[in-house]
Amino acid sequence: MPQKAARPRLIQAMLDAFSLPDLRRRILITFGILVVFRLIAHIPVPNVDPTALANVFQTNPLFGMFDMFSGGALRNFSVAAMGVYPYITASIVMTLMTPVIPRLQALSQEGEAGRNKINLITHWLTVPLAALSGYGQLVLLQRSSPPAIGATTGLETTAIILSLVAGTMFLVWLGEQITEFGIGNGVSIIIFAGIMAGMPSQIGRGF
Repeated sequence: MPQKAARPRLIQAMLDAFSLPDLRRRILITFGILVVFRLIAHIPVPNVDPTALANVFQTNPLFGMFDMFSGGALRNFSVAAMGVYPYITASIVMTLMTPVIPRLQALSQEGEAGRNKINLITHWLTVPLAALSGYGQLVLLQRSSPPAIGATTGLETTAIILSLVAGTMFLVWLGEQITEFGIGNGVSIIIFAGIMAGMPSQIGRGF
C-alpha cells in the first residue's frame, strides 16, 4: 500500500502542540490576548481629526515608520499609540541605574523579592515616561500640517495624555499575562505582533 505523504515539519509541530492540553491552553490564551491588543489599537483618543491624521501620514514617511512599530495604533492615534515602548525605556533606565544606586543594587541581590520590587519601581517609572512621550506625540500632531489634532484645553490635553498612559499600562499588563499564562515573553510578543500587524499595510502602500 502506498504510504501517506509526510506532513511538513512546521505543520506537524503545530499539530503536536495542539495535542497537548496545557500547551494548547497557553497558545489559545496568547492568541486571545493578542486579539484584545488589536482591538485596543483601534480605539482613538478624543478630539482627533481622522482625515487630517491620514493626510499627515501620507505626506510624512517618518510617521509611517513609527506607525509600523505601533501596529497601526499611531495612524489611528489610539490609546495604544505608544505601545509598550515607555515600559521598555523604563526597563533600560532601571538596568543602567541598578549598578549605580546602592539601594537598587542591594535589591537586585535579594533574589525573587528584590526583583519584584525593582519590577514595581519600573512600572511606576513607566507612568511619567509614558505621560512625557504622550505629550510629545500630541504636540507633534498638533503642529503637523494640516494639524491632525486641533487646539486643546488643559482638561482635553490631560484626558488625551491619561488615555495614552492607561493604554500603555494596559498593554504592559497584557504582556505580563502572556508571560505568566501564555507562551514566551509577553512584552516582546506584543511588540512583534504590532510590527507584523502593521507590515501588510506598509507593503501595500509601498506598491
